[in-house]
This record gives sequence, C-alpha cells and structure tokens, in this order.
Amino acid sequence: MKYALTIMLFLLGSSVFAQQITKEKPLIQFTGIITDVDSNTVVPYVTVTNLTNKGQRYAANYKGYFSFIAHPGDTILYTAIGYRDLLLAIPTQTADSKYTAMIKMKAEIVNLPTVRVYPWATVEDFTRDFMSMKIADDDYVIAARNLSAESLTGLIQSLPRDGGEIQGINYRLNHDRALNKNMVQTNPLLNPFAWGKLMQSIFKGDKIRSESN
Repeated sequence: MKYALTIMLFLLGSSVFAQQITKEKPLIQFTGIITDVDSNTVVPYVTVTNLTNKGQRYAANYKGYFSFIAHPGDTILYTAIGYRDLLLAIPTQTADSKYTAMIKMKAEIVNLPTVRVYPWATVEDFTRDFMSMKIADDDYVIAARNLSAESLTGLIQSLPRDGGEIQGINYRLNHDRALNKNMVQTNPLLNPFAWGKLMQSIFKGDKIRSESN
C-alpha cells in the first residue's frame, strides 16, 4: 500500500509538471520553405535540426518544404551541401498555433587548390620511357618517303581517278578523234597513195606490153 501511494504521488507530480511545461511552452506547427538568397530558387533536401529539442532532425523535401512540431523560441539549424550553415530561432510570441517562415540560405563558394597531374610517378620512370622512346622523322624525311617512286606507283595503282582527270582524258580522246577524222580522204582522186598505185599499175602494164612485142 505504501509503495502504491508513492507511485500515485509520483505520477501526479509528473503530470502537474508536464502541464506546467506545456503552459509555459506551447506547441506550434512550424512550417517553412527554404530558398536561395540570391536566385530565389528552392534548396532541396536541407537538414533541419532543432537544437533546443535534443538535436532532433528533420529533412526538407525536393521543393524545399518542411514541417514539424516545435516550441516558440526553439533554435533551428539549417545545413545543406554547398550552402553556409544558418542558425535561426522561432519567435517566442506567435499569434497562432501555426508559424510559417521563408528561410534564405547563402551559397558557399569553395576554392579548391590547384592540382598538377604528372604522367610519370617518379623521375626514374620518366627517364626509362624517354630513353626507350622512338623519335619521329622530321618533315624532310617524311616528304621524301611520300614522294618516292614506290610510294607514287602504289598511289597510282590504288587511288581512283578524280573528275578532273577523267575530263582531261576524254578531252584528249575527242581531240585526237577529230584530227584523225579530218585526215581520212573520201575522194580517191585526192588521195596521193591512190595516185601512186595507179601509176605503178600503168608502168607494169606498159612493161608487160613491151615484153610481149
């Protein structure tokens, strides 16, 4: 009986103490939207920490919106990658059981040190690769190799003719065909070779007649 009475008194005292705390610090629905201070674009997935309430953490959604139960006067910490930490307190005097705030966060610019990338880990590796490296030919040697007889013969046999070359060949063929056409004589009286054959025939006929007489 003694222990039961003690437990009842403890529970009653705890209830009274909790009611006093509730009366001193009422609960409110704290809601807000987090945006960038320069561009007014939303900052998604910000971590919202209530430092007053044992560091209880919440997270904003992809639209920068968050909402949770808090007390007036609680200190709230806002953290996000690429932004400076922001520490704000909920006003102690609120006209309603709901409080909405627009949170502005400042982007943090981090300048990284210059990084130099070397293709060789050590000087010994560089020396070994440099000594075994094959030096390329200079421009004169390359030009002489490209203009050699073997190289030009291979190009002639392998490369197709372009339009200009085909046009030049056709022009020469047409020109030669026109010249040969003008040299052909259709009238036998104008052909000196025909006259030569006629004279030979006459001479042969006279010789045969003289021998028969």
